[in-house]
Amino acid sequence: MILAAVAVVSCTSIDCPINNLVRTQFQFTNSAGDSLRLTDSLRVVSARKDGRDTVIFKGGNMAKFHVPISYSHPEDKLVFTFYGEDLHIVDTLWIKKEDIPHFESVDCNATYFHHLTDIRHTRNSLDSVVIINPSVTNDERVIHVYLYPKTND
Repeated sequence: MILAAVAVVSCTSIDCPINNLVRTQFQFTNSAGDSLRLTDSLRVVSARKDGRDTVIFKGGNMAKFHVPISYSHPEDKLVFTFYGEDLHIVDTLWIKKEDIPHFESVDCNATYFHHLTDIRHTRNSLDSVVIINPSVTNDERVIHVYLYPKTND
């Protein structure tokens, strides 16, 4: 009986979030502001300072996707490779951000949220890249960046 009382007292009333992943959500968009489906494949590589690059996303036939960003660098370098049957185009994005420690409870894992401050990019296949919501949290419903591909108009 005493053991059961101790177990109840030691539990916390704060629940840790089920989704504690913090990722930046990108969406392909046309010039009218409508979501645009990428039919080719995309590979996103995080270019690390130690020279060991890491593939952080690989997919195709999608309008949006999300990638993790670093917790400890003021700027991330992401290399986007668009590829298909007769296509191989590389664009690089440099994302400047501020890292914000986020604390739920001593029982939960520590996380960092981010505030995007600037993006610059090459223009091989991307016409423009726009931050639409700079606050990156663990809410995966929020789109943070619009990617506007070049068109053949």
